[in-house]
Amino acid sequence: MITTTAMLRNWLRHAAALIHEHRELLTELDCTLGDGDHGLNLDRGFVAIVGTLTHDTEMSADKVLHEAGIRLIANVGGASGSLYAAAFCSAAQAVAGHQSLQAADVLTLMRAFRDGISTLGSAKAGDKTMLDALNPAVTTLDTALMRGRTLSAALHSAAAAAQAGAAATMPLVARRGRAVYVGEHARGHQDPGATSAALLVLAFAEVM
Repeated sequence: MITTTAMLRNWLRHAAALIHEHRELLTELDCTLGDGDHGLNLDRGFVAIVGTLTHDTEMSADKVLHEAGIRLIANVGGASGSLYAAAFCSAAQAVAGHQSLQAADVLTLMRAFRDGISTLGSAKAGDKTMLDALNPAVTTLDTALMRGRTLSAALHSAAAAAQAGAAATMPLVARRGRAVYVGEHARGHQDPGATSAALLVLAFAEVM
């Protein structure tokens, strides 16, 4: 399966729909662990992304992703805007010049997306962040593709791994981000960033 720039635009549109659908949940989670605005901020940011999407089928993959990053940094306050902007811009650099993406290119894109967040946030697995969803997603996608699964099937497995990773943040104490300040009170609460990251992976799988 080849991923076209039209699919990338559809990914962003579907991600916007999922973020909007879950904005209250994301905000509720963030009320305990952060500033209480994660869902509302991301919803606003993805609305801005959708507003800039073009039907130009000649637009390269990196242009689509870079524009998403620019919209987020311009419209989303706080750490989440900067982190997701870094993720999209890193992904854009990784697939620069591509009009379509093979399965290996999608893996490269997802790795770069994760690494953009890791580099800017200096976080690692178990820190109770977005990476707790993205790390297992990338690892699962890599393994599934190596075993010869289709891109669609591999992405669905990655989405399930991301959701499981987000759920696994519940017993953790945060070591990065605003949730650090609540200390032990973070236990028992799912990380909002990991939750939104899992939604983005799910959106990618569903547009396939």
